[in-house]
Amino acid sequence: MARIVMKFGGTSMAGIERIRGVAARVKAEVERGNEVAVVVSAMAGETDRLVGFCREAAPLADPCEYDVVVASGEQVTAGLLAIALQSLGLKARSWLGWQLPVHTSAAHGSARIEDIDTVAALAAMAGGMVVVMPGFQGVDAAGRITTLGRGGSDTSAVALAAALKADRCDIYTDVDGVYTTDPRIVPRARKLDRITYEEMLELASVGAKVLQTRSVELAMKEKVRVQVLSSFSDVPGTMVVDEDEIVEQELIAGVAYNRNEAKVTVIGVPDRPGVVAAIFGPLAEANVNVDMIVQNIAHTTRKTDVTFTVPRTELVLSLDVLARIRGDIGYEEVLSDDAVAKISVVGVGMRSHAGVAVTMFKALADRGINIQAITTSEIKVSVLIAEEYTELAVRVLHTAYGLDAAA
Repeated sequence: MARIVMKFGGTSMAGIERIRGVAARVKAEVERGNEVAVVVSAMAGETDRLVGFCREAAPLADPCEYDVVVASGEQVTAGLLAIALQSLGLKARSWLGWQLPVHTSAAHGSARIEDIDTVAALAAMAGGMVVVMPGFQGVDAAGRITTLGRGGSDTSAVALAAALKADRCDIYTDVDGVYTTDPRIVPRARKLDRITYEEMLELASVGAKVLQTRSVELAMKEKVRVQVLSSFSDVPGTMVVDEDEIVEQELIAGVAYNRNEAKVTVIGVPDRPGVVAAIFGPLAEANVNVDMIVQNIAHTTRKTDVTFTVPRTELVLSLDVLARIRGDIGYEEVLSDDAVAKISVVGVGMRSHAGVAVTMFKALADRGINIQAITTSEIKVSVLIAEEYTELAVRVLHTAYGLDAAA
């Protein structure tokens, strides 16, 4: 007998018929003799609808009351799933975030889970009951409902699996696993049987949308084995596991892309100590998330150019911050470009193989794709290119690293 946490996303819970389908999958696990806890998202589109209500009521809504409203979507699906499970003859009940409870920080709208009290849940599961928990929500020390931020239900599921010491956490989505790249761009993309936590974390951070970044970080920290599966088919999924569980490691696990980047170049920055901090300090204070950074070498002019990327949604804010500090910095001008994309190749095999970056640069050069910026980590190489070449770059790199499935 295994202890399993099953998580179902918004598309899986989009309507009563799909909730009945989820209930059937849960029943199948129970009939295999497993102890089961389920974490659910709100119905697809419901959280956006609730956020819209808050914005209509007041552009700057009280964060505590905002959380009360937006957390209600998961409360509905948790209750409906418990009802559907009961109709199939199973013992089931829902526990809301404050009932278990799921203790979180008080950062309303972006709270972090601190611990989960599992005494009641474990007792219920030992008695054959299915525990249903709404994802995305918890309670702070003052007893107020909190939410974890968008995509937080994945994090809820992994956190619950860790607290329950579950054998694995099955995350059901509208895709049937983790692929070497987006199959909509590369039809010959391959589904991976296994991928390491580190690779999945890097892929999630650079644009792959299968799993939410925070959930992968938590899974890696707590050593929770995560399986990505489809709610709409019975094909095997992808296991996200520790590197030690993968016997033969691929050089490259996948190619990811992100079109939500914007490039900012600050021209004619005086080359003096502290000037870079004077640029990025105010951006950090404005909560702008800076990614790629390139600084040119200053020569006889004693001036340099600094290029960096920010989320496209934060470009206007970034330009406003830079305009306000122009007098302090003394730069000449600022250029921006929101028609760019970040392309990344990820693989733990990079640690032991040379020439990975060269392969990337040559493959792009051979197709006339200019690289505007480069960043690397131990298992990742990312480049910034013109957005119009996104799909071509993904296809070229997928082939260059031998990731194409056999015809």
